[in-house]
Amino acid sequence: MVIIKSSLLDQFKNIIFGFSAKIDSGLSAPYYFNLSNSVNDNPDRVKINREKLFSFLGIPQEKIVFQKQIHSDIVTVVGSDLLIGESDAMITNQKGIGLAVSSADCCAVFIYDAVQKIIAAVHSGWRGTQKGILDKTILKFKEEFNSHPKNLFAYIAPSISQKNYEVGNEVAVQFNRKYLFYNEGKIFLDVTTANYDKLLSAGLTDNQIQISKLCSYQNSELLHSYRREGQHSGRALGILFMKKE
Repeated sequence: MVIIKSSLLDQFKNIIFGFSAKIDSGLSAPYYFNLSNSVNDNPDRVKINREKLFSFLGIPQEKIVFQKQIHSDIVTVVGSDLLIGESDAMITNQKGIGLAVSSADCCAVFIYDAVQKIIAAVHSGWRGTQKGILDKTILKFKEEFNSHPKNLFAYIAPSISQKNYEVGNEVAVQFNRKYLFYNEGKIFLDVTTANYDKLLSAGLTDNQIQISKLCSYQNSELLHSYRREGQHSGRALGILFMKKE
């Protein structure tokens, strides 16, 4: 099994982080190592795949919190009840649980407060980015948990790179021109940098942020991509788990 890790988050021994790759022996096209029930994959296979992932990471499956991602700006505070509905960001100070984000091109951002011991997992595609879901998650850290940006560490997981992410003008007009590249009548959007800048604006510094250099579209052997594979694309899972002390 291939798991993408974060050197930034791995320095903290009381959390576990992993982002799944599509490589897994014995699984074939079109979905490969798919971790989502939102695609037309066999639910039994998804169940087995999740069991493999959680076992590999050493995380109890029954303690993983999933949200129904809808490209919104909804941030859910997760308490003792692990069942939540529509949401695109989750934040918790509960020990012994993990937060999951499904992805196949969109930015997934994982945040840890090393002082207050709080974790967050954010799904921020172009819609969520435009709506400011990452800004609202950082605000939730401050308002709900008295966090300070100097104690936050954030990892932006593999997502689609700007050179592979062509968008229409109706999307482009919603973003600052600094995130747009125009070439031969086409427009390309940099969602990753937009989210990186949001973290900086929230008070994090560059050494508190790690950005994966992997492009989900370009790395076809390693990562799922909806833009590349369409309806036949599987989904990766990113998991951030906080251990019980």
